[in-house]
This record gives sequence, C-alpha cells and structure tokens, in this order.
Amino acid sequence: MSDLRTSRTRLAAAAVTAVLAALSLTACNDGTGSHDEGAAATTSTSSSSGAASSGADSNSTGSTGSTGSTGSSGGKSTGGSTTAGSKPAAGAPASKAPGSSGKPVTCEGSNTKTVAAPLNRPVNHMLLTVTNTGSRACFLYGYPSVQFTDAQSEPPVIEDSQPQAVVTLEPGQSGYAAVSLSATDGSGKDGRTAKSLTVYFYGRSMSGNVGKGAHPSLPAKGAYIDDSLKVTYWQQSMSDATNW
Repeated sequence: MSDLRTSRTRLAAAAVTAVLAALSLTACNDGTGSHDEGAAATTSTSSSSGAASSGADSNSTGSTGSTGSTGSSGGKSTGGSTTAGSKPAAGAPASKAPGSSGKPVTCEGSNTKTVAAPLNRPVNHMLLTVTNTGSRACFLYGYPSVQFTDAQSEPPVIEDSQPQAVVTLEPGQSGYAAVSLSATDGSGKDGRTAKSLTVYFYGRSMSGNVGKGAHPSLPAKGAYIDDSLKVTYWQQSMSDATNW
C-alpha cells in the first residue's frame, strides 16, 4: 500500500514537472522574448540615428553660419569679382582731360576768326577780336600787322602796350588789340576813308607774317584813318587793349 502511494506521489511530481516544462517552453516559443529584444534594438538604433542626424544638422548649421559671417564681414563677392572701392586694374586707359589736344600752334587766319568793331571810347579807335576756332591752343605773337585800303606799309606798334607774356588762346578763347585810327586833335595828315582791312599774323621770330591773313568787315561807311595810325600788342583781355 505504501508502495502504491509512493508511486502515485512520484507520478504526480513527474506530471507537475512536465507541466512546468511545457509552460516554460510555451513561454519561450510565443515570441515575447524575441519581440522585446527587437524592440530594444530598434529603439537603440533610432536613438543613435537621431543623435547622428542632430549632430549632422548642428554641423551643417554651424558651417552655414560661418559662411554667412565670411560673406558679410568683408563685403566681398564670390566668383573673383572685385571688392567695393578697389582700384582699377593696372594698364587701364585713363580718361582724357577736357581742353585742347596736341602741341600749341601759331594763331593765324586759318584757325581763328577776326572781327573789327569801332569803339566809342577811346574815340577814333577800333577793336580787333581774334577767336581761336581750331582744336589746339594757339599763340598770338607780337601785334597785328594791319593793312587798310591801298596802304603802302603797316602802322607802328605802341611799345608801352607790350604784355608780360605771349597771349595764348585755348579753343574758343579770344585775344584783343586796339587800332588808333586817327589823331583826336586833328593833327594827323593824309586823312582818308578805308573800305577794306586785312589782318596778318606774326610768327614767334617776328621776322615775317605766317599763315593766312584775316579779312574782317569794316562799317558800311568805312574807317577814317590818317598817318597817326598805330596798333597795340595783342592782349589777353579787352580792358588791357582799350587802355591805349
């Protein structure tokens, strides 16, 4: 009888052991353990990826900020363009200053225009105005060599009227000389009315006329002259010419 109880007890213990083993196997095979490990691995991988992505974004932002700082600090443009306020490249042609170009020449009939006009003061005087119509500066040397109708010689110059320097005319500028036509007190001789006038120009050596002569018009009634006829040196201003 006791053997039978012992045998039943062992059978019961064996059955319990078998049930526990079956439960253990069932727990291992239901996928719970594997799921947990996979979830943990996935969570770990996502966290690592997010951290790496965040780090990359941080590095990218920092790089952009550096580039922006570089772009704004110096005011420099990319692509090799010149910075603002930089000097032009060496060898670039310089702009030419306005005015005449080339070496100055002698003023004469072909590069000037001459006008003759009577003056009220001083009386019995005429003003010669010569304007440079050329493209280069020209020099008015000495005094005008004037020749009225049928004149045999040019009138003398008033020596006291000589300026300190040669008159220089830039393009468009004018020079002046006065002509004393006749004596105001009537002391002059060989008085007559001239209907035409030619003005010649001296060169630097003052040894003779150069270039073309000018033919300014006289008043319709002509110009009364006598043997007291004289001229002034060329002057840079009208006021200097009319002082004599």
